[in-house]
Amino acid sequence: MANRVNVNSEELKDRLVAINRTTKVTKGGRTFTFAAIVVVGDGKGVIGLGLGKAGEVSAAIAKGVEAAKKNLVQVPVLKGTVPHEMTAHYGGAEVIILPASEGTGVVAGGAMRAVLDSVGIKDVLAKSKGSSNPHNLVKATIAALSNMRDARTVAKQRGVSLDKVFRG
Repeated sequence: MANRVNVNSEELKDRLVAINRTTKVTKGGRTFTFAAIVVVGDGKGVIGLGLGKAGEVSAAIAKGVEAAKKNLVQVPVLKGTVPHEMTAHYGGAEVIILPASEGTGVVAGGAMRAVLDSVGIKDVLAKSKGSSNPHNLVKATIAALSNMRDARTVAKQRGVSLDKVFRG
C-alpha cells in the first residue's frame, strides 16, 4: 500500500547505505564495478530507495540518488515516532519496528538506521532478524513503514469517527 508522492528535489537529503564492489576477470585484467544503495528523504515522512551501478563510486552514487528520487513513498510519522508496531519481511530479512517514548533516540542497526533517520523518525526501537544483507534490510524497512497507518487513515477507511477507532 505504497503512497507514491512527488517532492521538490531540493528538500531531499541523500544517505549512502552500502557500496558493493564486483570484479570481472578477463584476459586483459580485472574490471571493477560498483553498486551503491542510497536512500533519500525529506525528514518529514517521505523516503525513497535507489540502487546505482557504475564503473566509479561517485557515478554509482549519483545513479542511486536519481533512482531513489523516482521511488518516493509517504509514511506516517507521529510526534517523531511510528504510530504502531510493525513487522515486515523481504527476502531473508525480517524487521521489527516499535514506537518509543520521547528521548529514546533511534535504536536500530546500520541499514535500518539510515532509512529511519532519512524519513525523520527521532524515537524508535528496531530489530533486524535473519539476513543482514543491506539491500533486503532497506526494502523490508521501507515495506514496514509504508504499511503503517495512522488513526485518521484507519477511521477514514472504516467510515467511522476518530473517537470510535480509539474507544471501540
